[in-house]
Amino acid sequence: MRLTTAQALVRFLAVQYSERDGVEHRLIPGCFGIFGHGNVAGIGQALLQAAETGEADLPYYLARNEQGMVHAAAAYTKTRDRLATFACTASTGPGSTNMITGAALATTNRLPVLLLPSDMFARRGPDPVLQQLEDPRAGDVTVNDAFRPVSKYFDRITRPEQLIPAALAAMRVLTDPAETGAVTLCLPQDVQAEAFDWPEEFFRRRVWHIGRPLPEPDVLARAAEALRNARKPLIVAGGGVVYSQATEQLRAFAAATGIPVADTHAGKGAVPWDHPCAVGGIGSTGTASANALAAEADVVLGIGTRYSDFTTASHTAFGDPVFVNLNVTRLDAVKHSAIPVQADARLGIEGLHAALDGWQVDNGYRTRVRLLADDWRRTTDACFSLGHQPLPAQTEILGALHDVLDDLDVVINAAGSLPGDLQMLWRARDPKAYNVEYAYSCMGYEVAAGLGVKLAAPDREVVVLVGDGSYLMMAQELVTMVSEGLKVIVVVVQNHGFASIGALSESLGSQRFGTQYRYRGDTGRLDGGVLPVDLAANAASLGANVLSASTVDEFRTAMTRAKAGRETTVVHVETDLYGPNPPGSGWWDVPVSEVSELDTTRKAREDYAAAKRGQRHYL
Repeated sequence: MRLTTAQALVRFLAVQYSERDGVEHRLIPGCFGIFGHGNVAGIGQALLQAAETGEADLPYYLARNEQGMVHAAAAYTKTRDRLATFACTASTGPGSTNMITGAALATTNRLPVLLLPSDMFARRGPDPVLQQLEDPRAGDVTVNDAFRPVSKYFDRITRPEQLIPAALAAMRVLTDPAETGAVTLCLPQDVQAEAFDWPEEFFRRRVWHIGRPLPEPDVLARAAEALRNARKPLIVAGGGVVYSQATEQLRAFAAATGIPVADTHAGKGAVPWDHPCAVGGIGSTGTASANALAAEADVVLGIGTRYSDFTTASHTAFGDPVFVNLNVTRLDAVKHSAIPVQADARLGIEGLHAALDGWQVDNGYRTRVRLLADDWRRTTDACFSLGHQPLPAQTEILGALHDVLDDLDVVINAAGSLPGDLQMLWRARDPKAYNVEYAYSCMGYEVAAGLGVKLAAPDREVVVLVGDGSYLMMAQELVTMVSEGLKVIVVVVQNHGFASIGALSESLGSQRFGTQYRYRGDTGRLDGGVLPVDLAANAASLGANVLSASTVDEFRTAMTRAKAGRETTVVHVETDLYGPNPPGSGWWDVPVSEVSELDTTRKAREDYAAAKRGQRHYL
């Protein structure tokens, strides 16, 4: 069959499926894209031809920002438990390199996305071409080589027939539960349009099985023995619990054994917040209940977590426990010199449950767990109802939002002070109702992610929580939502600065320098009056319905109206930049200047040195 490389790729992608537990899914149900001179006549023509002739079913979605469309793809696959994802095509040069941040986010979060950046001419006829990087050391280097370190698989297709092994390798990585992430196939613009006689077999329907690796019996027995001998065990539930659809198994295991469950951002909701064993988020922005139990734990069972520095509070959260790590990825299973149970989370939990049949923690420990959890719930209630004046505190907005939303409504966030408040305070009962990207904590993820989540879960209410800092980074996919007729609620919390980094700066002796949105003042610094930025007007100009609120009650009313509506709505509310924030109980290692002329910095250095003494290597 004679087709161009781009036409062949579109046909190939349209007939790829994933399968787990006997259930099949379209692996690539659509393609985000922005066209330019690198792909308009290649992938663009192929998608048009597919739509006109019906030769391939690969719907095209016009994005407004290349980084944003990768974020949307990542949010989509996160919602779909990594069983389906989107392709993303961009033009040569800046269009393609705009996707690199999205690729880093996907790979850091272990989320499969397929990137199709256009590239320079493989034949090098016109050389150099528009937007070409000329590297004097090598003629085959282009800006797309920057994708290599942030991709789990990378290839450059310089001849049409190279697409055959490359496309198959791409699907292999996209469906690998242990080694997935961004997959990048660079497509030179001349090769996209070049024809080749393709074998019919290349376009047959393929089903890629996603397996559930079994735990080794001997290792499982060692893990069970460690737990059986524990007096104060603790479970840390990560994203792997959710992706393997093991939430019911974890809830049953915790209930049967009485082991308390703390969660990471990716694992929140795996155990409902009001489960008898739930103790909330752990680590730098964790709850006092979870962190107190972590400090006392003699055995820590990490399930599907990669133990980021926020989870371990920069290696200060835990005392000297035995770690048991249940993870499908070897890299994460062996961390902290753990007993490594390398297996699917669901099967591993079932194995441990069977091996510990009849065993429970003692009643004294159960009582302590409940007292700590109940005490934190009272703290949360207080944060939700501060009555702060003249502007509401951010925690009060979260409390009102919690009152308005249902258990299956999705909350999305990624950066700023909101992730910390959410990890400490948000009460999730469903794992898909909490979508906070914190492996890369990428400003600008939020609005684009709302698009991806809504495409993946059209029957759910999707609520994007975004600060003014992240909104100003990337809000363009509001236009895409409007054009596609998708209903997403975007809550813009405006405090005229960077609340999280501002507070961190102050704690490190840097006096919130450069963290507020201000005019340049008489001092020569950005400490003048507040800038007259009207984000509500900006959102309206992008086609969204806009509601504004100035009090907590007005916000609650606006959210009720937004939920009742059928269109993309932005709810704008201002909050106090200075909090107050929930009481913290964890530490984060951010080095402070060792020498300084500033008294504030010198004091912060003393505090830093004292906190660092509690840091461990977990050997």
